[in-house]
Amino acid sequence: MRPQATAPTHRRTPGRLLFGGPGSLQRRLLLAAAVFLGVALVAAGLAVGFILHRFVRGQIDGRLDDRILSLVSDLRPGADDGLSPGRDRDGPPFDRPRSGWYWQVRRGETVLRSGSLEGRDLTLPDIPASARNPDAPVPGDGTGPWGDGLILRVLTVPGRGGGPATVYAASAPSAALRGPVLEALRTLAVCLGLIGLFLFAGVLVQVHLGLRPLRHLCDQLLRVRTGGLERLSGRQPAEVRPLVAEMNALLDQNAANLDHARTHVANLAHGLKTPLATLSMALADSGADRDGGLVHLVAGMDRRIRHHLRRARAAAVGGPARTRVDLAAHVADLRLVMTRIHAHKSITIVAEVPEGMTVACEPQDLDEMLGNLIENACQWCRGHVRVGAAREGATATVRVEDDGPGLDAASQAEVLRRGRRQDESGPGHGFGLPIAVELAELYGGSVVLGSSDLGGLAVRLTLPA
Repeated sequence: MRPQATAPTHRRTPGRLLFGGPGSLQRRLLLAAAVFLGVALVAAGLAVGFILHRFVRGQIDGRLDDRILSLVSDLRPGADDGLSPGRDRDGPPFDRPRSGWYWQVRRGETVLRSGSLEGRDLTLPDIPASARNPDAPVPGDGTGPWGDGLILRVLTVPGRGGGPATVYAASAPSAALRGPVLEALRTLAVCLGLIGLFLFAGVLVQVHLGLRPLRHLCDQLLRVRTGGLERLSGRQPAEVRPLVAEMNALLDQNAANLDHARTHVANLAHGLKTPLATLSMALADSGADRDGGLVHLVAGMDRRIRHHLRRARAAAVGGPARTRVDLAAHVADLRLVMTRIHAHKSITIVAEVPEGMTVACEPQDLDEMLGNLIENACQWCRGHVRVGAAREGATATVRVEDDGPGLDAASQAEVLRRGRRQDESGPGHGFGLPIAVELAELYGGSVVLGSSDLGGLAVRLTLPA
């Protein structure tokens, strides 16, 4: 017996909906986007930080160069080839003690200092002669008298006539460079973080929209498998159309193979089962098989044939979940047919089947099962037959009842055996109920006999919904 296929259920948690499950394309795309965005933002932050560092350093160097050039223009020769400033050069911020903003001029033994040095000397870096430029200050780094880090600019002007050179130096604290850069980088990090979030949100929306056709395709495949659609829709993005075309071609090929196999199965069933059943009945009626050996042989052949036919038919159906049949419509058609066939009895057939209720079964198989059950009820009823249906979880239950004489428990088991009939005077061979049982079991269902509140027999047919 084939297990009934059911639609898969996936718990779509918010995290799975946004980022996909393990190994999903959505997760891979988002992880790749996050990595590349992170690298790009870090690289952008480093590049902007480098530019800011150079910009602030250039501003500081320019300010120190202005102070050196101002000193060069204002210093006057003093006594003993010394130096004297033309005016007070200790303007802000060079007037704040130990601030790191210092200037110093040295010629020979003569040294002029800013008030912020408080009489101490700057330790100047050793600048090679090849790096000195008498026309422009050169950069350097050093340490102040109190151990503070300094940014230095040094200008060495050769003395005239072989006199001592004049060394001009101005400094700024390292914090004057580090502080503004760090402050700007903090603001930049916040801005880049917000930009990264917006970009990742855009990537998330883009990936979600880009993979939406695949989700729609999966939903359509589920509907095809459960019988809601025959083929996939051709209205797909250009990248997905070749896949849809191949899937539709596969579905068409499977449908053609199914019809071909079902035709052969039906022909084989008609060609073998009926003659064997007739032979078995003839042997039993004629008395030719005195020891019963032929009857047992025929019965064994019938069991083997029915076994292999059931396997062939199950393989041909290829999964009953693909077919969806409107139960109410088929019951209405059979009700009309049976009313006309048994018009001489004036039978009232009441159909109580909910609209839109469907079963996973081939249409011809459903007609054969219901036809046998309703025909049997019409044959034995006194004038009233009722057909009802209800959904019970994953199954649909059809109940066929009549107001006839009914059957006791022993007779109910007997009529389900192939070739057994309760009334040998009427037409038929006793195959109707056993065929219905075989078909129901093929689809994972069942046929159960019982008593009806109408007074007669109640047949309960269970099929996958």
